[in-house]
Amino acid sequence: MYAIPLGGDAANGDNRAELRPLEPWQAEEFLAHIDRGREFIGQYIGLADLIVDLDASRSYLHSYAKKAAADTGRICGIWLDGRLVGGVLFRTMDVKQGTAEAGCWLEPSAVGKGLVTRAVRVLIDWAVEERGIHRVEWLVSAANEPSIAVARRLGMTKEGVLREGYLYRGERQDIEVWAVLAPEWRAAK
Repeated sequence: MYAIPLGGDAANGDNRAELRPLEPWQAEEFLAHIDRGREFIGQYIGLADLIVDLDASRSYLHSYAKKAAADTGRICGIWLDGRLVGGVLFRTMDVKQGTAEAGCWLEPSAVGKGLVTRAVRVLIDWAVEERGIHRVEWLVSAANEPSIAVARRLGMTKEGVLREGYLYRGERQDIEVWAVLAPEWRAAK
């Protein structure tokens, strides 16, 4: 297994952060992580509603192992001081079309440390430079200001709003579409 150091600011306590693959054998750790942040994580994304027990955790991670094998998606965890505190993923990835949709989540203890921004940077850089992805999208609830701030820090452009485009927990949410193209990504490095 590999780990990619995410660096950071020792004053924020995140100098021992790393990005690693999140695999089915880590289902118990993943479930414990979701349990710690369930309410916070579930504010805007359905992950907290999906990972309700060990079988669901294992199944979810197994689905991403299949995506990785088929080259259609990836999931990585963010560990801080050896504890899983969040993750980033390519929910979809179409190498032939050169497109991918990135996403993220964190438990409350990891918020405000820049971990997601640094982890998604690693993921996008890999997708653009190693897999030839031309366009990386970021779909986010218009109410999720922290995630929108990540998109801005990554140099993404807001392309529009899918008005009431996502039914979540019985309510229709506006979804903002942000994206960065490979030439823009390379120019900003």
